[in-house]
Amino acid sequence: MADASRVLLGLGGCVDFELKLTAGVLEQLVAEYGIRLSELDSPGPVTNERDLVVSILGYVARGGGGEHFVASAPALETFAGRFPHRQTLGGTSVRAGILLDRLGIPSTLHLVSVNDTVRRLAPASAEYISSGTEDTLYPHLIVQYDKGLRVSVGEVVLEAPFPNRLIYVNDPANDTMALTGDLGERLSQASVFLISGFNAMRDKGLLDERMTALREHMRQLPAEAVTYFEDAAYHEPAFSRTVREALIDRIDIYGLNEDELQAYLGRSVDLLSVREIAAALADIRVLIAAPTLVLHTKYWALAVGDRAPSYAEALDTGTVMAATRYVRGDDYTDEDVAALRARPRRPESVGFAAAIEERLGDGVRCVPGFELDVADPTTVGLGDTFVGGFLSALALEVC
Repeated sequence: MADASRVLLGLGGCVDFELKLTAGVLEQLVAEYGIRLSELDSPGPVTNERDLVVSILGYVARGGGGEHFVASAPALETFAGRFPHRQTLGGTSVRAGILLDRLGIPSTLHLVSVNDTVRRLAPASAEYISSGTEDTLYPHLIVQYDKGLRVSVGEVVLEAPFPNRLIYVNDPANDTMALTGDLGERLSQASVFLISGFNAMRDKGLLDERMTALREHMRQLPAEAVTYFEDAAYHEPAFSRTVREALIDRIDIYGLNEDELQAYLGRSVDLLSVREIAAALADIRVLIAAPTLVLHTKYWALAVGDRAPSYAEALDTGTVMAATRYVRGDDYTDEDVAALRARPRRPESVGFAAAIEERLGDGVRCVPGFELDVADPTTVGLGDTFVGGFLSALALEVC
């Protein structure tokens, strides 16, 4: 396959400032800002650097991941300047396109912002179109932390139970998510269409306009095309329902992670409990009535729906590629991927996968995750990489 028009990935993208948290800098900020442990239980809006530190510490304490709008763009740059950091390209669609490029599958990226960093780092085989009329740069702050990170807050030492990543954003281009006028024409040539990125919008009227326009563009999709929607943490949580209700009848596969699942359900879920996951899937399927639901977590990935068995290879490819990124970051080789495939799967994940398939029957396929003990893992872009791996299997099948 050599035609980039067959895989269209949208609808936004960004430049990321990636950094790894260290205890020393965080403890210095705790002292400077007089942050108290009680503030971490219910952090409010992020309007300045102090709020940003409170938000980050709350996530570290529980090993969680998330995404937030930040009212002050300078606060993001100030915080990033306290740590060594690197610039990368982000957004689910762009990271998925980067992986597809690595796998020899070209694509077309629909962007809302272009600049010299995008031009320099964009995947070589990808074409890109942009709704932006001029160069703009609105960096996203991507914060990684390792399992076992210990940060003193007063008399108490917080210790991260899991590694994870956080995203903090002030991005007018993704906030407005303009669509190109020729999107429908391009969709008429597509076999695979990825929808992501509306989670950054904060104006309800504008969001409604974008949903109406996108549905009109999608009328030109071929009947046999596969549409994959990847969920995310919405800056305005109520807008998730707006997007879902507007597009659900045009979505073939709806993807989300464990953080998003638990946020929708309003309860924590033991990811290795067959009983709790079966109940969670039943509940979330009422809320998200797409033909196929894909749930990807740190322990396993599964598809539920009538076509779930046909996505077994896509689930496995996504799991392998996300695990490779976790272990090797961006600097992986084909040999690294092969070595990763040869690693053992987590025993508890293998047991769960077999048990959930036995319980739910042919309507579910579950792929166990790998046993990974990594001193310095990459936690940024794992879900995006899973999506790219999943889509690579779809592209090879339908394009």
